[in-house]
Amino acid sequence: MFGNKLKGITLTAVTASMLSASVIGSSGIAHAADVKTNAASAILVDGDTGKILFAKKADQVLPPASMSKMMTEYLVNEAIKKGKIQWDQKVTISDYAYKISQNRQLSNVPLRIDYKYTVKELYEAMAIYSANGATIALAELLGDGSEGKFVKVMNKKAKELGIKNAKFVNSSGLNNEDLQGFEETGGKKDENEMTAKGVATLAYRLITDYPEVLDTAKIPVKWFRKGTKDQIKMQNWNWMLPSLVYGYKGMDGLKTGTTNNAGYSFAGTAKRGDTRLLSVIMKTKSYKGRFGETKKLMDYGFTNFTKQTLLPKGYQLKDKKTLSVAKGSETEVGIATKEPVSVLVKKGEKSHYKPVFVMDKKHLDEDGNLKAPLKKGEVVGHIQMKYTGSGEDPGYLEKDGSGKGQTPVVTTEAVDEANWFVLMMRSIGHFFSNAWDSITSTVKGWF
Repeated sequence: MFGNKLKGITLTAVTASMLSASVIGSSGIAHAADVKTNAASAILVDGDTGKILFAKKADQVLPPASMSKMMTEYLVNEAIKKGKIQWDQKVTISDYAYKISQNRQLSNVPLRIDYKYTVKELYEAMAIYSANGATIALAELLGDGSEGKFVKVMNKKAKELGIKNAKFVNSSGLNNEDLQGFEETGGKKDENEMTAKGVATLAYRLITDYPEVLDTAKIPVKWFRKGTKDQIKMQNWNWMLPSLVYGYKGMDGLKTGTTNNAGYSFAGTAKRGDTRLLSVIMKTKSYKGRFGETKKLMDYGFTNFTKQTLLPKGYQLKDKKTLSVAKGSETEVGIATKEPVSVLVKKGEKSHYKPVFVMDKKHLDEDGNLKAPLKKGEVVGHIQMKYTGSGEDPGYLEKDGSGKGQTPVVTTEAVDEANWFVLMMRSIGHFFSNAWDSITSTVKGWF
């Protein structure tokens, strides 16, 4: 959670106030219009394809608080994958990270300035306990000692991921006021800004590109520096994990966030069977409220949507089973879907989806024909599913699902480039064919 002020509320007291079953409703909700969320902004998506299932003011810009840390998580995992840093690499703690980590009104594990921590230790403190000092230490590691440089990378990555209207001024999601004069980006009262759709896109890309992040996100409790005098018990602020206060079946992530300006927010993800849902709730009025609003969305999704195969592998459109090929050994080539298309569909609406073929223009000549040579299995376009029902289709987090919720269309055989003799004979054939058509047309005109 807290990027985020604890304000003296003890874990025991908060837990006791949240035990009432009446806080969160238990029934599923049948229609999107019936989902009445008290959050200022909210969104629910298919965690596998990014298909939007429900949205309320999802483009409204709000402070994401500690949900910002998902971007830091993304960049840490990216750096690991590229070999720029290692999990067992030791990290020196700066005065800045040290001083922030000593503020226990914020979510923190107290760090020592005379000790080096591994990237893994700091990452777990950030992902499980939302530790702000640990987050800053990682940001400085990746930013060559400067959180300001790291923030520039955060903003650049947001654009690369297609996240609109995002503005990062720090790595933790705290208000700059809480940074004790160490802020390098923005003004004293500035805070990170995102939309619910932007947070959902970040969360979606995080679990899609680095699914291993859920191995850490789903840890309910872990000791930091266990066995040392610095040990501290880190209880995951995501109290919807199955073994915690608001245990929800299948919940395994992802990130809470709280500041005075942001209110209580939560990006959650749960998987049941072959269905993964991802929701974002922004700006509720209470700690327990964000989890209640999340449950509403999750219940709606799991109750009313099922994974459906809309197109099988090898599917051919009735009116486009072949495409013309220019200057090929064959004049046309068969095309079919490379993979099946499976998406979450509202119950009873499978028939409301129509396949639409989109050609890859880089394979076309000036006359709109495919150019030879072509390999068997060469991608020449894709089929996307168009919703034809009476309701509005909210689309995907990323345009056309960015490869998900659609399938590539490939050639079913190879077509070599025709040699000069074939092209000459074909040209002669076209000449006589056109001449004959002209003659028959003229003769018909006589009668």
